[in-house]
Amino acid sequence: MSRVLDAIAAHALNRPGAIALSTPDQAFTWTALQAEVERTAEALLRLVPGKRPGAPVAVRLENGPAWVIIDLALVRLGWPSLPIPSFFTDDQTSHAIADAGADLLIGPGSDGDRLMAGGDEVRVHPLVSGPVDLPRSTAKVTYTSGSTGRPKGVCLSQDQMEAVSASLVEVIGADYAGRHLPLLPLAVLLENVAGLYTTLIAGGRYHVLPAEDLGLANPFRPDLSRLAAAIAGQQANSLILVPELLRALLMVMSFAGARFPGLRLVAVGGARVSTQLLAQAESLGLPVFEGYGLSECASVVALNTPATARSGTVGKPLPHLRVTLSDDGEIIVGPRPFLGYAGGATHHGEVRTGDLGAMDAEGFLSISGRRGNLIINAYGRNIAPEWVEGELLAQPEIRQALVFGEAQASLGALIVPLVPDMDEAAIGRAVERANANLPAYARIARWRLRQPFDAAAGELTGNGRPRRANLLAHHREFIEATEQD
Repeated sequence: MSRVLDAIAAHALNRPGAIALSTPDQAFTWTALQAEVERTAEALLRLVPGKRPGAPVAVRLENGPAWVIIDLALVRLGWPSLPIPSFFTDDQTSHAIADAGADLLIGPGSDGDRLMAGGDEVRVHPLVSGPVDLPRSTAKVTYTSGSTGRPKGVCLSQDQMEAVSASLVEVIGADYAGRHLPLLPLAVLLENVAGLYTTLIAGGRYHVLPAEDLGLANPFRPDLSRLAAAIAGQQANSLILVPELLRALLMVMSFAGARFPGLRLVAVGGARVSTQLLAQAESLGLPVFEGYGLSECASVVALNTPATARSGTVGKPLPHLRVTLSDDGEIIVGPRPFLGYAGGATHHGEVRTGDLGAMDAEGFLSISGRRGNLIINAYGRNIAPEWVEGELLAQPEIRQALVFGEAQASLGALIVPLVPDMDEAAIGRAVERANANLPAYARIARWRLRQPFDAAAGELTGNGRPRRANLLAHHREFIEATEQD
């Protein structure tokens, strides 16, 4: 059984005429959504009667009703899905399809069998992939761009994903389920689970627009005026953002006077959020709540909420999870948040996240950095670069920063200024302010200005995290130089 499909059926029974899914030009009531999911599932069965059992269906579509309805139809059929984000390269797409053993691709084009879903025409293409062992009960195989071009496929059951969604409804409250506007691709697990499934379970309205209409045709270079106009004009009540999108919204609020009175909940995650951004959001009246999660836990692990929030933390763990810390501070999540990796052994028990953190007496979780990112300087001091970067990003002049210093006597940083051609003296003063909040061994001794981190050059993951190895490689000469050079 599926909690999402059960919720749609219940809403169709109790509120048949209410709108569940919409665009500026279309509206599906709960009754219409339920019928369209059933019709699409039946159409898929007719198109591929000999489908290989257990093989995933790759879905590469832009945000829209078709994506939502196909995803739900696959849940209805019990066919695993493999969402392919639009920002994946062809090589990453081919890797994901082969690694997961997908035997069908649903996407745009003129080839393949025609399928209508949500009023849109898509095509169903057979794929030639060898069978791959997936853990039993796999409903979704999700790939992130991660730190390499060959990421692992995280296998999740429908129950594991929907447990996250149901927990989010429990801790946030169904009364916040108004009109949710997705800004992230639906192929990203965070939007799929915390946005779509949570909204449907809570009885809200999922209002979806193409990326171009949101000013996000290039998500790494948003059209700020168009983005602000869409959020305000579409009367969004809730959003899920990565930190760079939050920064973009705050810029248009600060410099263009944009305001979003309809917003009641803005969840931000996917990467570390600077304290300066959160403080600026509060001063501008934007209801931002930071959270934490990872794919191996079906997206969200902890979240600050309107009812329970604490500055400097990522909130309390969701009630269906058990979060503990190892002796050295690694965050461990149980009881069994994911099934395993595509082609690998089934995973049993809790997950060691690789993230370092702490939990206070009231159960609020804070994150200090990644275990694998720890810098050990020439004096043997262990330094989490995210800690130092957080202090740099708390300065309004600094947009992005990456800290280095492995085996060196002092730390250095690559810095992206808030605006191009900013006076270097202003950046220098910002670094001095950050250093004032750090112990001597963790202060920045040298830095270099550069252009914004470039996703196309492999410097950012899809959700905006810096790819440290790639950035360090692109500045190897500067990084390997000593302070005396």
